[in-house]
Amino acid sequence: MHDGTPANWRRVPFWWKRTTAAMIFRRFHPLPLIAGFALALLTAQLGSWQLDRAAEKTALQARIESAAAAAPVSPSAAMEVVEWQPVRLDGEWVPAATIYLDNRVRRGRPGYEVLTPLRLAGDAGWVLVNRGWTAAGADRAVLPDATPAAGGVTLAGIVRVPQADPFTLAPEAAQGRVWQYLDMERYRALSGLAVRDWIVYQTSAAADGLQRDWPRPDAGIDRHRGYALQWYSLAGLSLVMTGVYVFRRFRS
Repeated sequence: MHDGTPANWRRVPFWWKRTTAAMIFRRFHPLPLIAGFALALLTAQLGSWQLDRAAEKTALQARIESAAAAAPVSPSAAMEVVEWQPVRLDGEWVPAATIYLDNRVRRGRPGYEVLTPLRLAGDAGWVLVNRGWTAAGADRAVLPDATPAAGGVTLAGIVRVPQADPFTLAPEAAQGRVWQYLDMERYRALSGLAVRDWIVYQTSAAADGLQRDWPRPDAGIDRHRGYALQWYSLAGLSLVMTGVYVFRRFRS
């Protein structure tokens, strides 16, 4: 009579069947145990990786806040500045080299960010200044008038470093004065101005109708911590399910 025992098991010597190891091997299939512990280990490692990312973002946020809290400086030709450093610039606008960064949406309304180079006083070179945002008109072929005031100007702002290789679906960076993203090398070539590698986001007021309420970047620290909690929860669930499997097999 066939008792449901696998044929391979019936051919095993009787003395081996009586050992503890043999009884455990017969009672527990190794695949669920291996899968359960492997999943728990993997998800725990992913949770730790997310906590590491949160720690990195926390340090980055601290550096941003430290730089932003520093006293404003007036950069000279040879002076190096760090991102988020407050600056005070004196010079004259070069309105002929103004460009418009397209597809900048605020409160659901499309528009442009207007960038104009500033020739710094004292032969300190040129700096490209993001002067602010303006809404696009009904006819996109007509650019909004954002001509800066003539003569000398003093402004305050913060230093930003343009993204080197931004994601875009545009075939090229610029079409006339309308740009999809800022390519510093191409801007230097087209404008003939040796602007700095960094730009300045203007924060001081000006009678030009542009909006300058620049948002701080979201470091995503809480998001990384939330992901870590999810991964650790999945690791715990994997261990619980593996424990339930072991308990049920023992009872059977």
